[in-house]
Amino acid sequence: MELQVTNSPFNQEQVELLNRLIPTLTDGQRLWLGGYIAAFQAGVVTPQTDLIGQSAVAAPVSAPAVSREVTVLYGSQTGNSIGLSKKLGKKLEEQGLQVTLSSMGDFKPNGLKKIENLLIVVSTHGEGEPPDNAIPFHEFLNSKRAPKLDGLRYSVLALGDTSYEFFCQTGKDFDKRLQELGATALVPRVDCDVDFDEPAASWMNDVLASLSSTTATAGAVTTEAITAAVSGGESEYNRTNPFKAEVLENLNLNGRGSDRETRHIELSLEGSNLDYEPGDSLGVFPENHPRLVDELIAAMGWNADERVTVNKSGDQVSVYEALLRHYEITAVTKPVAEQLAKLSPGNELTALLANDSEFRNVMNSCDLLDVVQDYALKGIPAAQFLAVLRKIPARLYSIASSSKSFPEEVHLTVRTVRYEARGRQRYGVCSVHLAERIEAGDTLPVYIQHNPNFKLPENPDTPIIMVGPGTGVAPFRSFLGEREETGAEGKTWLFYGDQHFATDFLYQTEWQRWLKDGVLTKMDVAFSRDTEQKVYVQHRMLEHSKELYQWLQEGASVYICGDEKKMAHDVHAALITILQQEGGLSPEQAADYMTRLQQEKRYQRDVY
Repeated sequence: MELQVTNSPFNQEQVELLNRLIPTLTDGQRLWLGGYIAAFQAGVVTPQTDLIGQSAVAAPVSAPAVSREVTVLYGSQTGNSIGLSKKLGKKLEEQGLQVTLSSMGDFKPNGLKKIENLLIVVSTHGEGEPPDNAIPFHEFLNSKRAPKLDGLRYSVLALGDTSYEFFCQTGKDFDKRLQELGATALVPRVDCDVDFDEPAASWMNDVLASLSSTTATAGAVTTEAITAAVSGGESEYNRTNPFKAEVLENLNLNGRGSDRETRHIELSLEGSNLDYEPGDSLGVFPENHPRLVDELIAAMGWNADERVTVNKSGDQVSVYEALLRHYEITAVTKPVAEQLAKLSPGNELTALLANDSEFRNVMNSCDLLDVVQDYALKGIPAAQFLAVLRKIPARLYSIASSSKSFPEEVHLTVRTVRYEARGRQRYGVCSVHLAERIEAGDTLPVYIQHNPNFKLPENPDTPIIMVGPGTGVAPFRSFLGEREETGAEGKTWLFYGDQHFATDFLYQTEWQRWLKDGVLTKMDVAFSRDTEQKVYVQHRMLEHSKELYQWLQEGASVYICGDEKKMAHDVHAALITILQQEGGLSPEQAADYMTRLQQEKRYQRDVY
């Protein structure tokens, strides 16, 4: 970086002085200086004296004052939006801006009218729904109470997954509604797929550049910085640089005769400097099934040993290796299908893409091999074909251990997925990889995904109610292990369910020990296939409605983990019924009660 007198706010003497100082400046100071010059060139500042020694420098022109305050709001279910927002907030502060960083759940929407610069980072949960901590703000903004926002400048970073129909829907909702209320976009909304580091970094840099045109700030955000922020902690290992954790144990938790297979996996974190808390998740990068890789290569007529480039660094591996470890081949998103159609123009895939609902319906049961066979894609060169595929995403699993109980270890509880479709065996990518091809002594690439939205109460005396059927019980093994180690006195109540008591009671001996020792105060179970009428966890909750309501009145926090599509909705409905039945509340009052629990962080969900 070297300054010139021409078109800058400095005279010759100042330029010479600054050019001598530039090599000694920090990155932040150099970025500020670049933004300061950009502001001068944009006409926001004019020269004035006495800022550097006795020399004259630029000063604001006589124009309306521009706010140097920025509000960053995040809506997050698993923690990605939180990590990105923290990185953005830090970068804004480094450029001299005053930053308010808040969860949407903690933000008082009545203050929205006073904000001039708003940045939103939000994920989409389930079928186009806002994450739990974004629901109140989302509802307010779409209500008649939302104010006109003519003076607001904003931008939205939306996180999502293109394999879902309502990709980034929550971010789109916010963007559309803010425009309707009169707000002006600082920079256009950016929609991110699961591999979000680069588009998120680009969006942040655009935001910083846009703010710099009026506030004399500038900055640069790297994908490495974003990945570190999302993964959290001081470890060098993160989502783009995973730690190769040694497998210590890999056991089937189900008894003989069960039609289910649930793996208990213990991994060593020794030497990683990775740390976690109860409620966090472990990201695992899996391998595709070798059989599917072989069948796909054969169907395309490729040479398995041909070398192809797999990243922007130019690294090359064989076609077999690329399909095994680098690319997603068990699901086909619409963007991928569109690119494949371009590589093979004139086939029926193009016609299918024209009907969005039909495309989604067809692709729900298809993997990449189905698409290759159904739409005659053979003949596309491997390098061109692979270049349009998505990178294989990590699978997130709720951690089933307390680091206080198992130092430098992390445990997982994983249900194996196998089924048949269209005359061919299908496999859960990560679960079958763990079940069939990983043994003690092998290594797995992993990273920690911190989740501030699913945490034990700060007060150890707070009672907790945990609802976790099947593998949803994993984080509660972590919760109870932590409470045992810390000597927490708060009451604990676990609702657990599965199919059969004899074969599917995961971690049975541990729950019984904790009940005996008083770490677990109360446990109710529901084994749906052991009785004529199916009984689930929500039925057990309703059976104990009076006592459960009393726990709520005593300040208990409620935690739900597991299936989002049915179980979580049924449990939520059961809580509403209990509030009406035992508390005498109307349906509206019961819904408001649940909203308050959520806002007070006394109702937390880790659902998928």
